Amino acid sequence: MPRRLLRDGRIVDDDWSYLAEAEGNPAAALMLTLAQWQSDRDSWIARGGRLGVVLQPSHPVELLAPDLSRFELIGTDFSGPSEGRGYSQARMLREHWKFGGELRATGYVRRDQLFFMARCGFNSFELPDTDIEAGQRALSAFSWAYQPSNDAGLPLKLQRS
Repeated sequence: MPRRLLRDGRIVDDDWSYLAEAEGNPAAALMLTLAQWQSDRDSWIARGGRLGVVLQPSHPVELLAPDLSRFELIGTDFSGPSEGRGYSQARMLREHWKFGGELRATGYVRRDQLFFMARCGFNSFELPDTDIEAGQRALSAFSWAYQPSNDAGLPLKLQRS
C-alpha cells in the first residue's frame, strides 16, 4: 500500500520513493539522503529521472545551492518534538534560494505543527496515517495573519491586518 501524505492541502498517494523502497524500480522518483547524494552525485545525475533530497536538521541549506535546480523535492527531517531547525531551512529554501519545487516535512510531523510549517513554505507533509485527515483540516484553521511569512503551503491565502 503506498504511503499517503498531504500535498498542497490534499490527501494523496506518495509518488516518491526512498532509496530502499525503490529497489527493482529504476524509473522511480527517488528521495535520497544528503549523504547518498554527495557520495555518488554523478551517478544519480546520469541515472536521470526525478530526484529529491532530504536534509537533517544539522545540514546547512547552502550545501544544496550548486545543485538546487536538479531537485524537484527537498525534504527536511524533524527528528523530535523540540526540533525546529527545519522551519528555518524551509524559509531559507523558499525565500533566499527561491526553491519552487515540493518542500516536504518528514519525521516527527504532527497536525498541530502543520499550519506553522506551511507558513514557512512547506507544501507537503508525511504524517502518521491516523492524523492525516485532521492534519488536512489544520491547514485551514486560521484565516488571518499578523506577521508576514511565506504561505506557499497553505491551501487558502491568509488575510493580513
